[in-house]
Amino acid sequence: MSGYAAGGPTPSGITRRRLVGTAAGLAAGGLAGSALGAARKLAPSDRVNLAVIGAGGQGASNMLKLTSQNIVATADVDYDHVLRALLDKTGWISPLRQPLKEAYDKAHRYTDYRRMFDTQKDIDAVLIATPDHHHAVAARMAMERGLHVYVQKPLTYTIEESRRLAELARANPGLITQMGNQGHSGDDGRRVVELIRGGVIGPVREVHVWTNRPVWPQGIAKPAAVATPGSLDWQTWLGPADVNWGYHPDYAHFNWRGWVPFGSGALGDMGAHLIDFPIWALEPGLPTKVETRHSRWAGNPSLWDTKRPAELTSFPSASIAHYEFGKAPGAKERGGGPLSLTWYDGGLLPPTPHGFPASMSMSGDGGVLFVGAHGMLTHETYGEKPVLIGEGLEDKARKIPRSLPRIQGGMAGHEMNWIRAIRGEEAISCPFEYATRLNETMNLGVVALRADQAIEYDAALGRVTNVADANQYLSRQYRKGWEL
Repeated sequence: MSGYAAGGPTPSGITRRRLVGTAAGLAAGGLAGSALGAARKLAPSDRVNLAVIGAGGQGASNMLKLTSQNIVATADVDYDHVLRALLDKTGWISPLRQPLKEAYDKAHRYTDYRRMFDTQKDIDAVLIATPDHHHAVAARMAMERGLHVYVQKPLTYTIEESRRLAELARANPGLITQMGNQGHSGDDGRRVVELIRGGVIGPVREVHVWTNRPVWPQGIAKPAAVATPGSLDWQTWLGPADVNWGYHPDYAHFNWRGWVPFGSGALGDMGAHLIDFPIWALEPGLPTKVETRHSRWAGNPSLWDTKRPAELTSFPSASIAHYEFGKAPGAKERGGGPLSLTWYDGGLLPPTPHGFPASMSMSGDGGVLFVGAHGMLTHETYGEKPVLIGEGLEDKARKIPRSLPRIQGGMAGHEMNWIRAIRGEEAISCPFEYATRLNETMNLGVVALRADQAIEYDAALGRVTNVADANQYLSRQYRKGWEL
């Protein structure tokens, strides 16, 4: 067990600076300081000393691809859960996961990652696969110690946290950072970006993005607390979340995404995959206006009452977020004009646009539809299986050359891309320089949802300008000892 009790002493050597700069200040070079330690120089022949925070579940899936490296430390609040991630359906260690089991057995174990950071000095890089509310706190601690970081999507829980990590990344260019949206490394997704930028469907002013998520409890009231499993350190799991909620299996270990104190709902879960390609290809800057419509909030007495209750427990079960982007300097490929992007979750689908073939259907699992002046392009969730819709577009597409590097291993190589970038072998796929802007766009949809009305956003100031109350959702309160 960790020596850090809830509300206990702050781990030594960790600064508690809050991000107060704006986008304008960051663009002007305002930085909050450099890392406390310098990253170890690694050659292509070196193995990277890795730590993982959140070693079960998604963390185990990520680390399975990194067993060629030295896994020197694990931090997890429930090692029974970690063990279950290594078992097959018969209850035995899966042969495919045996190398990870052996690596985990050799690694130093921690319950609280703050203790790991303070006591273990041989770590080069940290993979963070915790619930959303831990992401930025753990990443900030790692970066300020000179450690490379890979953070699962969504990168952060709030916009303030995104800007803080962007600031740290700029202050420490030697640190290799990656967000865990593997579609960004896929060959198909990169071809989508090339085709849109190459003007195959003409200027794009309209994009639709949809997902079948949530596939976890959402739109429901907070359940009564039950006894915490003996293997789970619940107070450390709560970590930065400034709520006094008791344990319930609807929160941990998978279902936390739908609960406001811990996750970012369907938009946070899948936006990093789906919204990625329009933002990457069209470079529209940050949105100027966002409005999110939704099914009812949990806790309202009427099925038809969608108003925000006093306490936000779980996110609504379905929502539609409409983003408007203004004229951005990098948007010349779509004609430099405004862009409308609409997000649909809860199984909702976009309306069928004029010219969409009757023989085609939109995948119920999720996808993206670019609507251009001369045709359309649609693809599946991770950028896969792009399809052009319009006469003569395939011939035009064949003339568009490759302009983006391909990542070794494609989507399956996203984790090792991070390792190779640390060793100087390959360019990083989705660094914080880009990922923080994508994350801010996604998160503004959550801000509009929580504000329960359309918000107008000034990206330079980092402020909602028409609804003062909405600015509280750009940041959050932290429990003592877990501050940003």
